[in-house]
Parts: sequence; structure tokens; C-alpha cells
Amino acid sequence: MDSALEIFQPGLLDDRTVFITGGGSGIGRGICDMLGGLGAKIFIASRNPEKLGVAVEELSADGVTADFIIADVRDYEQVEAAIARCAERFGGIDILINNAAGNFNCPTAELSPNGWKTVIDIDLNGTFYCCKAAYPHLKASGHARIISITTTLARSGWPQAAHAGAAKAGIQSLTNALAVEWAPDGILVNSISPGPIAGTVGVDKLYIETGQEEVMISRVALRRFGKIDDIAGAVAFLCSPAGNYVTGTELVVDGGRQWTFASAS
Repeated sequence: MDSALEIFQPGLLDDRTVFITGGGSGIGRGICDMLGGLGAKIFIASRNPEKLGVAVEELSADGVTADFIIADVRDYEQVEAAIARCAERFGGIDILINNAAGNFNCPTAELSPNGWKTVIDIDLNGTFYCCKAAYPHLKASGHARIISITTTLARSGWPQAAHAGAAKAGIQSLTNALAVEWAPDGILVNSISPGPIAGTVGVDKLYIETGQEEVMISRVALRRFGKIDDIAGAVAFLCSPAGNYVTGTELVVDGGRQWTFASAS
């Protein structure tokens, strides 16, 4: 079996609308392919018009109903407008995927206030903005899901990337709070924590370009990088009826790294 898509029933997500941030490439694009392949309509919000255009063109060629909007998740007014456009275009929103993220390696003593603020704004504030703007549409859905992409390094601490670790820890706390607050509204709120995933900007920048590829692989129990499809399949599970009683959960898809990673190295 080559793809997690083959596990799920065709048409599983027919009549569902997905709003995803940062879905033009990497894990986000894999999620678009997976959920779109299961019948969902896909609406992508990101800052890169070239990647967005290519993604929507390719999704459409595969028979997926898709559209995009250029938006910066750091700006609530842009987020609000993007959410409204999606709901107008496709008649509502059923699934929110918070995938937009920023990161770079930097010793914390050398991290500028602007560098810190930029990552917090994209990761944590952007996630909150999307959740807040999407809330009334999700409440009306009847099949509502919020899934945020985080990391187990938010719990262990993330040396050389304290800004990203702190932002992701905030997202996990937000996830837990909303899972309780919004449960009466029928909104299930979860997170997924990927390990190092091949073919992503994060792995390329943080490990391959810095010569740390073998070191990182040695810290993964399965001794290999994961695939984008591994994360997309986890998202599909949470969006499916199999996830109907799952909320407030961090689903870890990291090949066992959380149990072998030495955070102080």
C-alpha cells in the first residue's frame, strides 16, 4: 500500500470544506492532497501566490474543488477576510487546519526581539486568529474539526529554536482550552506533532543544510525520516468518523523521537 489515502473510504469527506493555512507546499500541501482526494473542498490561505497558484491548479487537475487567497496570518483582519471568503465561496467551513509556521535556528542569547515576535505572531497568534475567525462557521457545521500542527519539542524545550518551541507550546495549551470550551458547540480540537518529515522546509533547513541529518535520524526510534503522507493520514483520521470522540489530544507522529531525543545536546 503506497498511500494512506488507500486506507480510507472514497468520498469520506464529500461535502466538507477545509480551510488550511500554509497549504501550498510541504506538510500542508500533503494534507490538501489527502483531504481533497477524500472529497473535501480545499481553500488555502498563505502569503506565497506562486505556490498557491500551482497547488490549486494541480489539485483542480486531480478533480479537487479548490481555491486560494493571499493572506498573512499575523494580521487578524486578513485572516477574518480570508475565512469569510472561504465560507462564502463554499457555503461554510467544516475543518480548520492551522499549519502556517515560521522557524529558524538561533541561540536564544542571540535571538532578536523581532525574530522572537515574528515566530510567535505566525505560529501562536496566527493559530488563535484563525480559530477565532472560523468559530461561528465551525459552530454551524455539525462536523467541525480544528487541527493544529505542533511538535513534541514544545514539551521538551527546543534548544536553538526557543521561539518556535514556546509558540508551539502555546498552541497546545490553546488546543486544550478550546477542546473544553467549544465541545458544547460540537467542535473537536486536536493537534498533531510530526517528527522530522522528509521533503519539508523544516527538515531541509534545520537538519540537512546544517549537516545534522544523521544525528537527527539517530534520535528517531524508527531510524528514518517520516513521510508527508504519514501526517496527512493522521489528519484524515481525526477528520473522519473514527475521530468523533477525540478532542483535546496531541497525536504524535514522530517515529518515536519523543522518547529518544536529547533536548540538551
